[in-house]
Amino acid sequence: MDRNLLGLTLGPGLAIAIFIYWKDKLDPEPRKLLIRAFLLGCFSVFPAIGLNILLKSIFKVEISESMFETFAFAFFVVGVAEEVSKFIFLRWNLFLRPEFDEPYDGITYAIMIGMGFATLENFMYVYNSNNAYEVAWLRAFTAVPAHATFAIAMGYFTGLAKFNKEKRFSYLLKGLVLAIILHGFYDFLLMQRNYPQIAIGAFVSVAISVYFSMKAIRLHQEKSPHKRVFTSWKKWKL
Repeated sequence: MDRNLLGLTLGPGLAIAIFIYWKDKLDPEPRKLLIRAFLLGCFSVFPAIGLNILLKSIFKVEISESMFETFAFAFFVVGVAEEVSKFIFLRWNLFLRPEFDEPYDGITYAIMIGMGFATLENFMYVYNSNNAYEVAWLRAFTAVPAHATFAIAMGYFTGLAKFNKEKRFSYLLKGLVLAIILHGFYDFLLMQRNYPQIAIGAFVSVAISVYFSMKAIRLHQEKSPHKRVFTSWKKWKL
């Protein structure tokens, strides 16, 4: 793989991760922990593959001419396998860290895990493709941003769960289920073979998800406990 192709393959996920880190101006997370989250995301690809195989054997579904079977495969195999794998590392690793001290951190860590997953997945798809550049360009504007929106949906509710013990289970479940639904819907539109023209809906869904993802980021930043301190510091400095 030449340098240009490698950059095109790894660049989108890294760029989104850096953007989310840059947005965290009130209380930036330790870089070592963010790198750890990214690497955990890369590692989460492997349990996702195993879970994918297990769920396929349970539901006995594949991509096919049947809309129902393709729907089941997209939601209950791919969506569940990949989002559950990412959720495990978010919930039982980063969620427990003392550095997770504001709701926005849920989005930050979820994005780092998601981009680690998307980056390694991207590399695997491109490396095994006969049209590597075409696949890399396409995924740079579809699959990678899509994984980011799934992560933000999960991270938004994980951030709420961290600071609300009474509703912790329901918030965590909402985040996981919403990520699975978004993922399944996106994949179904691309996988179904009956109406190729509606695959454009996957691109539309990514655009809409990005809009609501940015709104979710703003909501968490507005409610950050560090905002008042940050605002007071800026006024004092001026």
